[in-house]
Amino acid sequence: MSPCPLLLTAATLTLTLWAGGCGAIAGPLTARTLVTLDRLSDPQVSPDGRTVAYDLRSVDYDDNKSHHSIWLLDLADKAAPRRLVDPGGDATGPRWSPDGKSIYFLSDRSGGDQIWRMAVAGGSATQVTNFPLDVGAFRLSPDAKHAVVALAVFPDAEDPAATRAREDAAKARKTSGVLYDKLFVRHWDAWVDGTRNHLFSLTLDANGAAAGAPVPLMAGFDGDAPGKPFGDDNDFAISPDGATVVFSARLAGQSEPWSTNFDLYATPMNGASRPRNLTADNKAWDAQPVFSPDGRTLAWRAQKRPGFESDRFGVWVMDLKTGARREVDPAWDRSAGALAWSADGRSLLVTAEDVGQSRLFSIDAASGAVKALTADGSVSAVSQGGGTVVFSRNTLDGPDQLYRLASEGKAARITDVDADKLADVQFSPFEAFTFAGWNGESVHGYVVKPYGYKPGQKYPVVYLIHGGPQGSFGNGWSYRWNPQVWAGWGYGVVMVDFHGSTGYGQAFTDAISQHWGDRPLEDLQKGWTAALAKYDFLDARRACAAGASYGGYMIYWMAGNWKAPWKCLIDHDGVFDNTMMGYATEELWFSEWENGGTPWENPDGYARFDPQRHVADWTVPMLIVHSGHDYRIPLEQGLGAFTALQRKGVPSEFLTFPDESHWVLKPQNSVQWHETVEAWLKRWIGP
Repeated sequence: MSPCPLLLTAATLTLTLWAGGCGAIAGPLTARTLVTLDRLSDPQVSPDGRTVAYDLRSVDYDDNKSHHSIWLLDLADKAAPRRLVDPGGDATGPRWSPDGKSIYFLSDRSGGDQIWRMAVAGGSATQVTNFPLDVGAFRLSPDAKHAVVALAVFPDAEDPAATRAREDAAKARKTSGVLYDKLFVRHWDAWVDGTRNHLFSLTLDANGAAAGAPVPLMAGFDGDAPGKPFGDDNDFAISPDGATVVFSARLAGQSEPWSTNFDLYATPMNGASRPRNLTADNKAWDAQPVFSPDGRTLAWRAQKRPGFESDRFGVWVMDLKTGARREVDPAWDRSAGALAWSADGRSLLVTAEDVGQSRLFSIDAASGAVKALTADGSVSAVSQGGGTVVFSRNTLDGPDQLYRLASEGKAARITDVDADKLADVQFSPFEAFTFAGWNGESVHGYVVKPYGYKPGQKYPVVYLIHGGPQGSFGNGWSYRWNPQVWAGWGYGVVMVDFHGSTGYGQAFTDAISQHWGDRPLEDLQKGWTAALAKYDFLDARRACAAGASYGGYMIYWMAGNWKAPWKCLIDHDGVFDNTMMGYATEELWFSEWENGGTPWENPDGYARFDPQRHVADWTVPMLIVHSGHDYRIPLEQGLGAFTALQRKGVPSEFLTFPDESHWVLKPQNSVQWHETVEAWLKRWIGP
């Protein structure tokens, strides 16, 4: 007979498992488990609302690669999800045919990324396109007579074959020099090659295959749609009658690296005329066009302040017959994320960060009234069809799963991805806390208990500092900086959404600009004090602070301005020399907004909170991680900081990944990153 009771409360069960009772085998979330989890994304509800398709990413750890497949889930029965496409290449981006009988998707099974089509009932996949270039994104017209595809072409060589010939000729040359006469020279993790993402329309025959030559929709346009480097099919839309394409793009010219002026352009599907700017009056960012179901209204997200990428995105609508436009939600102090029309066209479904969560909201298109449709957690994607709304949601103690919206505030979970891999994982409890920060304003944070927590015991602490800086460490899942992994190592984890964080109103976000080193630092200091006062299991004598990107900047800043609490520091891809950052980064609008101009126009603005000016006070041991393909915050920033530490004799280590960018993405590299970080923590704070 088992010594454990048959009925346990959740709290009792957690303590029993952590204490090793009842023969429990549950363990913490490990880095190896984290990187090998299947990842669900891109849910797409069928036109009749009965089935949802989604992308599932799996990892071959030994091969150090990931693979994508498409799965279908019938919402009308309780059958398990089934894989749609047979193995033989990646399959991503599932999109339903208008009649709901087929799925179109991208696959590299023919050697490059092309559009393929497969009947939902089963059978073999058939190839739709056969370009000499990869298809970057696509959409189908509502009548299934056309597709719009994105191809990376030279603007003066719109024909895909001409672009391919030019690329082949460049590879055959014996010289390797590349001459630039304007920025960008490199962007995110790649050097600019002169191509632009341009849209083309294709005629589809009765079998759903491309027929005839692609028609350029952006001929000679000096810009990208989808935008680089992270744009997708949300950057363009097709009208319900299939006659018009609207896309979001920025005219490049010489100002591309310091401009956030994305506009919406309308162009006919047949390419008969040049794109027409619909939002020329707004010099800030216009994004994600979506047509209403009746085709009479266009909705999109728009910012108001040029040059500020973290400005609030409001929801706008335009009467396509009269051209009249208005902001739907001017009084709502949240920034719209993903955007979609409801099935009846009366409201808009919008995601937005909200006090440590990322929720799904409904906004009445006429009145602007806002209703929250979800509660806690982070909604990462939403799709609707036939009156059915499905969304993906994650939390601090679980990755993305699909949910079907039942009613306001209520949803039913419909997937259980990774159930086998997470069956023996015991997630650590977490709790939100609030304190008075800079200017006496409320600041929010989270504390995660260490794995194996026992009341009355003290545990070493890690203070995680998020990047952005306009970002958040809220109730959401991460595959890079996941606090459950750190808690699994035996550490209490503290996270604070300091001034500058998103989801607390635009004024709160604005507070960090030109104040990188004072207001957020005050919040972090007060948050640390508040956490120690409230959670007696946190051992202030054994504490390490860690951060990436802006969080890495803050680590460098704290090393010279708030070092007393820390036995060690961990910096990932942080800004060390703020002035040089203003010259060396690629997206200049960010550095110029945050520092009040260019480095030569406002040198004092860059120097005011420059970490490298305080190196003389650095004494705390530091681990630095910085990768070779990080062009947002170039490698020399990390090398410079490591040089300073070594020259001063401060215990320090430098980990670099020559093949990674601002993020460490390869599975085995991620495990190495975690192992290096864990070893550093154990060296300085135990346990």
